[in-house]
Amino acid sequence: MLANNLPINFSNFNKLSKSDFGNDFKWGVASAAYQIEGAWNLDGKGPSIWDTFSQKSKNIKDRSNGNIACDFYHNYESDIALVKSLNFDIFRFSFSWSRILPKGIGQVNQKGIAFYHRVIDRCLEVGLEPWPTIYHWDLPEALSEKGGWANRDVISWFEEFTSDLTKAYGDKVKNWMVLNEAASFCGAGYLGGIHAPGKISFKKYYDAVHHSNMVSGASARIIRSNVADANIGTTISCSWVDPKNQKPKHIKAAKKLDAFFNRLYLDPIIGRGYPTDAGIFFEKIANRVPSSDFQKLKFDWDFMGIQNYTRTVAKAAIFPPVMWAFQVPPNKRGVSNNKITEMNWEVSPDGFYKILKQFGTYPELKNMIITENGAAFKDIEKDGMINDQQRVQFFKDYLSAVLKAKNEGVPLNGYFVWSFMDNFEWAEGYRPRFGLVYVDYKTQKRIVKNSGLWFQEFLKE
Repeated sequence: MLANNLPINFSNFNKLSKSDFGNDFKWGVASAAYQIEGAWNLDGKGPSIWDTFSQKSKNIKDRSNGNIACDFYHNYESDIALVKSLNFDIFRFSFSWSRILPKGIGQVNQKGIAFYHRVIDRCLEVGLEPWPTIYHWDLPEALSEKGGWANRDVISWFEEFTSDLTKAYGDKVKNWMVLNEAASFCGAGYLGGIHAPGKISFKKYYDAVHHSNMVSGASARIIRSNVADANIGTTISCSWVDPKNQKPKHIKAAKKLDAFFNRLYLDPIIGRGYPTDAGIFFEKIANRVPSSDFQKLKFDWDFMGIQNYTRTVAKAAIFPPVMWAFQVPPNKRGVSNNKITEMNWEVSPDGFYKILKQFGTYPELKNMIITENGAAFKDIEKDGMINDQQRVQFFKDYLSAVLKAKNEGVPLNGYFVWSFMDNFEWAEGYRPRFGLVYVDYKTQKRIVKNSGLWFQEFLKE
């Protein structure tokens, strides 16, 4: 980690210009299949773990599910045109595994294959680059019943899925991301139990961590083999970690949280191994790894997707293995309400800059793209408009952090907004709204927020 220092004033950067970032800098919006598609059981699609998990209403805070979501399945043509109208270059989306392979393996659903051909073709038609993510958390339920990510067979299951996708779309799609935030679907799904499949087990968690890391390299090698001139990456979530104060016990806690949030899923897949220097929790994961796996973990990535929303403040805890016990919530450390999002996350462009600088010290990360960044605020529609000035300021401040880090030599070459439009926000349901585009979930009407209009003007150059 970087040495703790004073917050950075980004006010001098707020007069941003697209040209400041360079002509080759990539601008995109991001989305995910389960969060927007709907059509959960149409045209041969099988159930995913999120279909199963969200049907149990107590699992979702507002008792909702993704059965309809934004109905992107039926509105993809106009939605993709709307992305282009905001002057973005890239549309990031994910494949629904169970729409392609209803049982997770075996028979391919041709109607699922055809749907993503239509999505990709529409992107190309309007002048957007399609950047798909192979896996964004919606494991087929049939595979979850066999152990899911805790079953080592998931490596071969994922290899089959990757092979099917690259053979179907490799002539059209050159930019590929393997996983979306393994830290989230492993930690929340197999340790915290708050996301699908809702498991609470250290054993399952340890296995899921390693298998997801193994899948990253295995899938990337198939893409490299099947797709000519492929640009291959994966995405990791990250958070700058500050200690509560400079007492040794809190500094030690910050080191453990840094390993948990920022190193556990990055270090192994670039050849550095598991962060065993951070304590017994990480040693237990490493000790479960067959020696023959360590070389297979490594891949020479064309880019690394960096995803950040907030910073973390760590304190010492009595029961160290429970990682979230180390975190001090923002409202418990004096953060003002206007700097806390609807997800109870602190707005911290300073933390964003610092974590980018931290990753900038990795020589293995020769190309980084911000594949998710955004904020959920309470949006209010008035006279057909959403004046989300708080979100506009968020983007100005966070883009200023990106520019400062880039100007200081961090190899940053793209920024994708999370998210294109409001959507089903996993266990939070539909209450948090991250979108540049407002969605009325009753009518499926879309309204471009002022933040979307700000990007439209910003990217006009």
